[in-house]
Amino acid sequence: MTDWKIRRAPTIQTELEVPGDKSISHRAVMLAAMSNGPCVIKGFLPSEDCMSTVGAMRALGVEIEVADETTLIVHGVKRAFTAPKHEIDCGNSGTTMRLMAGILAGQPFRSRLIGDASLSKRPMRRIIEPLTKMGAKITAEGKDGRPPLVIQGGNLQPLQYVSPVASAQVKSAVLLAGMFAKGKTSVTEPTQSRDHTERMLEYFLVRPQKQGLTVSIFGDQTPESREFRVPGDISSAAFWLVAAAAQPRSRLLVKNVGLNETRTGVLAVLVRMGAAIREVIEEPQAEPIGVIDIQGARLKGTEIKGAEIPNVIDEIPILAVAAALAQGKTVISGASELRVKETDRLAAVAMNLRAMGAQVAETEDGLEILGGVPLHGARLESFGDHRIAMAFAIAGMFAEGETTITGTACVNTSYPGFYATLESLMRPPTEAQTRVITSLPTR
Repeated sequence: MTDWKIRRAPTIQTELEVPGDKSISHRAVMLAAMSNGPCVIKGFLPSEDCMSTVGAMRALGVEIEVADETTLIVHGVKRAFTAPKHEIDCGNSGTTMRLMAGILAGQPFRSRLIGDASLSKRPMRRIIEPLTKMGAKITAEGKDGRPPLVIQGGNLQPLQYVSPVASAQVKSAVLLAGMFAKGKTSVTEPTQSRDHTERMLEYFLVRPQKQGLTVSIFGDQTPESREFRVPGDISSAAFWLVAAAAQPRSRLLVKNVGLNETRTGVLAVLVRMGAAIREVIEEPQAEPIGVIDIQGARLKGTEIKGAEIPNVIDEIPILAVAAALAQGKTVISGASELRVKETDRLAAVAMNLRAMGAQVAETEDGLEILGGVPLHGARLESFGDHRIAMAFAIAGMFAEGETTITGTACVNTSYPGFYATLESLMRPPTEAQTRVITSLPTR
């Protein structure tokens, strides 16, 4: 369905799992494709964005079998890709385009990366600059360094790159290109960004080196084929975590979710706002996997800024909803990156919150939200952005009257089953669900 209709929900008393992590699913397919043999990827997220990465790898001659909906068998080609016969369509996925650019920078052939209308508006200079310094020839056919990208790769030189932004995508593009350069390539960031690429390189027996905010890799290494399990996506879980956190007497258990410390900033913010949260790591593999147990409370405002921002950049739309439901003022700053996502997320959040009656001031790099004002239902736009659609679906669970979210097909880029879970939470919890939650240990 393209429009969602949402009404006030009952107190949450349940447990659930979320689909596989989108960021990790992308990287798992790419590293498996570069490996020296078949790799089984379990827990893969079959969203439109991740399938764009699968399609890109297939276009480069990689055989990928779909064993079941969330299991892939990727037959690695030992970093020896074949020239694509056609342009490579990255769909709506910035991760696909930016990371593929790093891989294609090391290939001795010409390729062209295209995307949909939204992706074609997103900035690519941040990866073009370092990859060009390594020796790739990259032309952005769009205005101001925007897609499509034409890449003529090969004969890369190692690079010691100091990134002006903390970006896991920039870091990953350079490190992946560095695997095709002879010598040591390093990336230094101003603050820590997500470290999935480094962790997964280590898991696939390519040995990155880390010192402070610098990550280095030696070129001419081939990943070792291995089975890999993708954890549940904490960015997807964040919507349900906020739904539970903002409801006193609610309790939610999220199982089999990724607990990478560069992604759990949303938990720290919700704890500061007053939620009771317990996290337990059950499987400390390449990516730590475990359980989040959250109990709701009357939330209070907070500040989200500085070095914390890269850790919560995807969660800011839903944290802004939490701020509107909290008592007092919340200030979000240093988040100008959100203006060049699938939409201008700061503007979209401010517009939709105001439509629901919230008091919001938009700044150049953030938002100031005075919480505690009752929300009312409204007809809201997704702006073609999956995280805006999902964040305001949660807001609708707390609003008086009916909330309609338009243009929700974009949610399929990251969380195809979101609305089904939403519907289940809008129904009163069963006695069995309540018993499961209340019987959990509270240590």
